[in-house]
Amino acid sequence: MPEAPKDSLYSVVEENKKKILQFIEEVTSNADEVQKRVLAEILSRNAHVEWLKRHGLNGQTERETFKKIMPVTTYEDIQPDVNRIANGDKSQIICSQTISEFLTSSGTSGGERKLMPTTEEELGRRSLLYSLLMPVMSQFVPGLEKGKGMYFLFIKSESKTPSGLVARPVLTSYYKSSHFKNRSFDPYTNYTSPNETILCPDSYQSMYSQMLCGLCLNKEVLRVGAVFASGFIRAIRFLEKHWSILCNDIRNGTLNPQITDQSVREAVMKILKPDPKLAEFIEKECGRDSWQGIIKRLWPNTKYIDVIVTGTMSQYIPTLDYYSNGLPLVCTMYASSECFFGVNLNPLCKPSEVAYTLIPTLGYFEFLPVHRNNGVTNCISMPKSLNEKEQQELVDLADVKLGQEYELVVTTYAGLYRYRVGDVLRVAGFKNKAPQFNFICRKNVILSIDSDKTDEVELQNAVKNAVSHLVPFDAQVTDYTSYADTTTIPGHYVLFWELSLNGSNPPVPPSVFEDCCLTIEESLNSVYRQGRVSDKSIGPLEIKIVEAGTFDKLMDYAISLGASINQYKTPRCVKFAPIVELLSSRVVSNYFSPKCPKWVSGHKPWNVSVN
Repeated sequence: MPEAPKDSLYSVVEENKKKILQFIEEVTSNADEVQKRVLAEILSRNAHVEWLKRHGLNGQTERETFKKIMPVTTYEDIQPDVNRIANGDKSQIICSQTISEFLTSSGTSGGERKLMPTTEEELGRRSLLYSLLMPVMSQFVPGLEKGKGMYFLFIKSESKTPSGLVARPVLTSYYKSSHFKNRSFDPYTNYTSPNETILCPDSYQSMYSQMLCGLCLNKEVLRVGAVFASGFIRAIRFLEKHWSILCNDIRNGTLNPQITDQSVREAVMKILKPDPKLAEFIEKECGRDSWQGIIKRLWPNTKYIDVIVTGTMSQYIPTLDYYSNGLPLVCTMYASSECFFGVNLNPLCKPSEVAYTLIPTLGYFEFLPVHRNNGVTNCISMPKSLNEKEQQELVDLADVKLGQEYELVVTTYAGLYRYRVGDVLRVAGFKNKAPQFNFICRKNVILSIDSDKTDEVELQNAVKNAVSHLVPFDAQVTDYTSYADTTTIPGHYVLFWELSLNGSNPPVPPSVFEDCCLTIEESLNSVYRQGRVSDKSIGPLEIKIVEAGTFDKLMDYAISLGASINQYKTPRCVKFAPIVELLSSRVVSNYFSPKCPKWVSGHKPWNVSVN
């Protein structure tokens, strides 16, 4: 008798899976028609909002009229209206629906997180995208419904605007929503981490309890992951540090007293039982000299690792391969604070071949062609404002060309119109009539370890602030570059400095270079500083002083690879291994930031200007 409901549940799940796969087939087969309908629906709903009237759309919903009249926008364009909403203006400024909260983007504006407006309805669209993932995955990896997923998921700090609206990261919003907390049981989304452990605001208690539950249920785990590759590696390094006390809990069936959150304790104690044999097994594996393959050793039934390894996260692939002995690395979805975009319909492909199919119902998508300049740069720098000709170059989802790179522009149900997301994508192929895109990079971003994004201008300003410490010693930085060092966990920013010194002056003391490190960190955005202070996802910044003439050799090397002498500019970030090796071979001294920069939970004092 008890089996009947279970069988019935599985049949419902299988039927739902068929419907979802059919939905993907239909919307990709009619991508342009769906996009046209989505835009008309957005414009019809919001016909009377101030933003559209301000630009003279006057209730028209035709795509051609929209593209002719409405300008392409950036965050700086919408920020005054965002501030009005944040400060309590309840008129229909950008959206006919009530703005329910702000999603804090990891992209930055003026050193702080951007605030993206959203509505209650948008949670449904985000849930829709999540619902597509496992039906797609189960086509490639059968039997996933027979076990659990060990995912390390966390919430981050949130704040409130003067009007009382919550401002928080998009994943924190989703995990705290009823869509996640009250989700019906689905064998495809059965996690080892109880909701209480995910929703615990204390990062140590959350990580500890999630890892403990994952170890207790190790034989049931069929897939492991986190949002970003960096987050999953942090979890493994956490295990390296704490496996002994975790084993003590498993052996005795008692929970470490450092876990003080009562709801977490109660949830974990439903899973944790005395198991000396399991504790002995974990101790034996973790006590070995090498941690190569530790994921497969501790969770022997794991079939793949589900993490984002595209873009800047690709730097973590060798570390993941080491810990997993080459388990498949799966990137399932493509999303941002502005909008959720699409899914990977070939999830077992190589990380370098990951292509996302944009789901046409989630928003209206346009694409601005990107024309790369030849040079030795590692990011794509693009102008903030577009001239009339550039605005006319935007193409629709169904009209992109294979192999061409584009910057993504989105119009959403929640009040963004022709908004430049900042992601650069390349058309890799098509699913029916819907294009599939490789994620190339964030425009202008040169450094990233976790969810932080530092652009060239921000780094330049930070270095400018730091070199003031060198003035009393008649020293100056003649050239510099940087790279994101992920060989350490957590990863950290490294700056290579070449100095010009006046020999008659005393040498620069080490403490001064340490002050320079800290000044740079203090000058970087709040997302970076939160990673250093609260999330512990970024290590102390390092400055490496190189020999005189090093940057001349760097230019010689670039020219030997075909760079033009006339057009050569020192790259402000390097990733190419031979260049990093060249710079590293000429380091004469190095210094680390002596302490964490200042960071306070929440948003900086609100800009109340509505001008």
